[in-house]
Amino acid sequence: MYSLEAVALAPVTRCLVKVEFGVKWASHLSVPTDEMDSLESVLVECCRVVQDQLGDSKPDLAVFFVSPHFILDYGAVPEIVKRELGATVLIGCSAGGLIGGGIEVEQQPAVALTAAKLPGVEITAFHVADDQLPDGDSAPDKWSELVGVEPSKHPSFVLLPDPFTLRVDVLVQGLDYAFPKSSKVGGLASGASRPGLNVLYLDGLIHRQGAVGVALSGDVIVETVVAQGCRPIGVPMRVSRCSKNFLLELDGQQAVSVLHNLLLSLEPEDRELAKTSLFLGVVMDEFKDDFKPGDFLIRNILGIEPNSGALVVAESLRPERTVQFHLRDAVTSADDLRVMLKHYRDLHPEEAAGALLFSCLGRGQYLYGQPNHDSECFKEYLGEIPLGGFFCNGEIGPVSGTTFLHGYTSSFGIFRARKRAGR
Repeated sequence: MYSLEAVALAPVTRCLVKVEFGVKWASHLSVPTDEMDSLESVLVECCRVVQDQLGDSKPDLAVFFVSPHFILDYGAVPEIVKRELGATVLIGCSAGGLIGGGIEVEQQPAVALTAAKLPGVEITAFHVADDQLPDGDSAPDKWSELVGVEPSKHPSFVLLPDPFTLRVDVLVQGLDYAFPKSSKVGGLASGASRPGLNVLYLDGLIHRQGAVGVALSGDVIVETVVAQGCRPIGVPMRVSRCSKNFLLELDGQQAVSVLHNLLLSLEPEDRELAKTSLFLGVVMDEFKDDFKPGDFLIRNILGIEPNSGALVVAESLRPERTVQFHLRDAVTSADDLRVMLKHYRDLHPEEAAGALLFSCLGRGQYLYGQPNHDSECFKEYLGEIPLGGFFCNGEIGPVSGTTFLHGYTSSFGIFRARKRAGR
């Protein structure tokens, strides 16, 4: 057995790999067949299925996730994956729920693995710690140095941060600043309730803080679908008075009074839903006249500030921004996902090579009452594309071209060859 406490903190690591052969993707999820199965036996089975899918090709990138049931054996994972799969670059993390081969497993012991042969792609893998993040006055090249890749290479990023030990909002804002045309997608490691119990993997090294990730450059495009799963209620309104994340007035009226009147106008079932699933949507493109799903950044309403009566929102607000209240339930979430995937398919009718799904722990069976919901929806609209990922403590993805850390969201990274896409 391997003890997590015996794994030393690894130094900051970065590697650059250039790969040159035919594209292939594969994904699989393995669960123990009985309670005596070891992590090694489950992981070996998963690796061998993935290798069979890849044929003779050795993958250039392997992304893997391990449930906390195997916490004492976390230290063995990189060696087993490297031995069985021979992947050039490995990244992964602990996961409270896993996705592989289009199957979703929650609150059960499992491992999930997605691997790819990426022709003509440079893979830059990195680990960053919180105290290495450049400050707000730093130039873009400080962020380039941090992750080891130049903006001129037009990289796409996959990010796996630890929620307890990294200012994730600072990381994604900094990468947006330095790489404004690059896609960023990922999820926060899950399965732990306190710092030090999550694990991040980068090749043969194990980290318990910061973030690991890869930057992919060359013949690859990573496109994103971000489904926030809400529907609007009421009408769009202007923020007429606010202070940071305190919303004081909407269209010149006290915000809490506007909300109170809105709730009174709702049907009883929506009024009941608002007790637990009320959100504020912030419009990202003020030049639009008609707002649709995907135009709003959805943020939690945290409560009411007793002295001012302001609504406390999990987002810094500015006067004159357009906002609208939203509700979330299973039907709305499912409908939103279908709308977003259909829109993506209509824009990109050609088949993608592979995909990663970063879904909130609050989705899955907890929300839908059935397994594999988002994976099956993805398959319905995009076909038999290898899909892997995990259930996260927060999801990373763009809304209207700006990257955010989300909650209750499914964020897909969809991989295509740049040459095939004609870009």
